[in-house]
Amino acid sequence: MDIVYFLLIGIVAGWLAGQLWKGRGFGPIGNLVIGVIGSFLGGFVIRLFGLYAGGLLGQLITATLGALILLFIAAQLKKA
Repeated sequence: MDIVYFLLIGIVAGWLAGQLWKGRGFGPIGNLVIGVIGSFLGGFVIRLFGLYAGGLLGQLITATLGALILLFIAAQLKKA
C-alpha cells in the first residue's frame, strides 16, 4: 500500500509543478515521472538544510519542490 501512496503523491506533485511551471500538466505519466523523481530530489534538498517534512502535506510540498527544481534544471539544459 505504501507504493500506491508514494505514486499518488508523485502524480499530484508532478501535476502541481506542471501547473506552477507551465500552466498545465504533463499528462498522467509525465506527472508521475516528474513527481516521483522530484520527491527524491526534494527529500535530498530538504535534508541538506536540516529540515524534515512529515505527514501528507509535508510530503506533498517536498515532492512539489523537488519537481520544480527538476523542471528548472531541465529548462536550463534545454537552453544550453
